[in-house]
Amino acid sequence: MNVVHVDNSAFFRKVMKAFLLGLGFECESYDRGEDVLDAVVARKITCVITGLELPDMKGEELIRKLLFSEHPMTIVAVTSSGDEDRIKRLADMGVRATIQKGGNWKEKLREYF
Repeated sequence: MNVVHVDNSAFFRKVMKAFLLGLGFECESYDRGEDVLDAVVARKITCVITGLELPDMKGEELIRKLLFSEHPMTIVAVTSSGDEDRIKRLADMGVRATIQKGGNWKEKLREYF
């Protein structure tokens, strides 16, 4: 699986990338949504794991753009809050799973993958 991870936290990007590589996935990490959109076009990305607060756009905007791209992929959202309304809204948009930073996110990703 070819995974792209985007998050505004350099620390979380580093931890997530190490975790995904440890699971045997190819993984690149970015801090900007536009970089993810470029990567999706340039490579066969099968999964995007995105934070919801990015420096250049909101995560929901990135998700909408990804869902309307020509490249089918799975999208997983990462949030720092457990806002149930937001999680439902993300699921309604087509997000496969939402994980919460600080929770058991590694366990949840293992279950997903």
